[in-house]
Amino acid sequence: MFTLNPLPPQIAAALVQKLVRAEPATIGHFRHWGFMDPGLRAMQQDVRIAGPAVTVHQPGVDGTIIGYALGQLRPGDVLVVDRCGDTRHAGLGGVVAYAAKVAKVAGVIIDGVVADIGEIRQYGVPVWCRGLSAITTKRIGMGGSFCAPISCGGVAVRPGDVIIADECGVVVMDPADAEAAADRAIAMQDAEAKTRARLDAGEKLPDISGATKVLEEALARQKG
Repeated sequence: MFTLNPLPPQIAAALVQKLVRAEPATIGHFRHWGFMDPGLRAMQQDVRIAGPAVTVHQPGVDGTIIGYALGQLRPGDVLVVDRCGDTRHAGLGGVVAYAAKVAKVAGVIIDGVVADIGEIRQYGVPVWCRGLSAITTKRIGMGGSFCAPISCGGVAVRPGDVIIADECGVVVMDPADAEAAADRAIAMQDAEAKTRARLDAGEKLPDISGATKVLEEALARQKG
C-alpha cells in the first residue's frame, strides 16, 4: 500500500543560512533530544546542511517510493528515509544520487545502507547512512509512504521538521524551535573565539569554563 501526501512548507533562504551556521555538536551542549543514532554517518568530509525534512517510509527490497520522491523534491529539501530496519539492501545508489543532485536537494539521510559510494561522492550529494552494500532495492510496487511521519536514527521525524547535519551527527527540530536554537549555538560558537584568545594569553581552561570552581565546591562539600 502506498500513501502519498503533499510536500511540507519550505524554509526561508535567510533562515537556512542561519541554521547551517549552527553546529549539531554545539546544539548538543544544551539539547539532549532530537539527535539521530551516531551509527548514521556522513559519507563526505567537511559537510553541513540544513533544510526541511521530506520524509519517506521505504520498506524492505522495494525502491518504488524513492523513485516517486525524486520526482517531487525541491531545491533545499532534505530527503529523510526510514528503511524499516533493513540494513542489507541499498536504498540509494549512483543514479538516485545523480537525480538528487539535479533536484538540488540539500542532502539525503537514510536509516540504512547505500551503494556506489564513489559516484555519490563524485556528484557531491551529502549523504548520511549506516554503511555500504552491493545489494540494491528493486522497483516492485510493494508499498511505502511519502511525507508521512517516520522514524529515522531512533528519532521521530515529521514532514517539514528542521534538519541540521554535519560530520558529528544529525539533529531534528520543530520548526518553531529551530531559529532560537541556532541563535544560541552561533552565540556559543562566537564565544569560543574569545576562549581561545584567553588560552593564548595563558589562562587555563578549567578556570575559564568554571570547572575549577565546581571542583573546589565539590571538595568543600566532601570535607563538610
